[in-house]
Amino acid sequence: MKSKILLSLIISLIYSVGNSQTASIEKSTFGIQTGTLGIWVHNESKLTNQIALRTELGMNTGIFGGDFYPKTGFLMTPVITVEPRWYYNLEKRQSKSKNISGNSGNFVSLQTSYHPNWFVISNYDNLKTFNLVTIIPTWGIKRNVGKHFTYETAIGIGYGHQFRENYGDLEGVTANLHLRVGYRF
Repeated sequence: MKSKILLSLIISLIYSVGNSQTASIEKSTFGIQTGTLGIWVHNESKLTNQIALRTELGMNTGIFGGDFYPKTGFLMTPVITVEPRWYYNLEKRQSKSKNISGNSGNFVSLQTSYHPNWFVISNYDNLKTFNLVTIIPTWGIKRNVGKHFTYETAIGIGYGHQFRENYGDLEGVTANLHLRVGYRF
C-alpha cells in the first residue's frame, strides 16, 4: 500500500515538474509605436527571464505658446532611449492563462533618454533646442491585441539636465507620462 502511494506521488511530481513552465520574456521583440507626442522605433532584448533591455529611437513632439510667441508652436526633436525593464508579473499572468507574448505584462523601469540638439522640425523658423538627458524611474503596463498590435501606458517622475551653452545649465524634476499604440514585427 505504501509503495502504491509513493509511486503515485513520484508520478504526480514528475508530471507536475514536466508540465510546469517558467514564465519568460521573449528573446527579442522589434516594433514601432506612436502616441500623442511622437513616434518611436524600439527593440527589447532579453537579459534574464524577467528583465529586458529596451532601446528606442524616435521623435518627441512638443506644443508651446505664450506671450512671447504670436501663435501656438509645434516642434519635433530626436530622442534616444535606453531602458532596462523588469516585467514583474509574468508568472502571475501565466498562471491565470493570460497572454505574456511580446512581453505583455506590468513593468518597472529606469528610462534614460538623450535628446540631442541635432535638428528641430517646427512651424517656427530657426528654433533652437538644447541637449537634454533625463533619468526617470517608471511604472507601466504593456499589452498585446492579437499577434502584432500593442498598447502601452506608463508614468514616472525623475531628473532632467539641460545643457545650455552660454546660458547656464538647467536641471530639475521631469515626468514621463505616455500612452502609446504600436505594431510588433
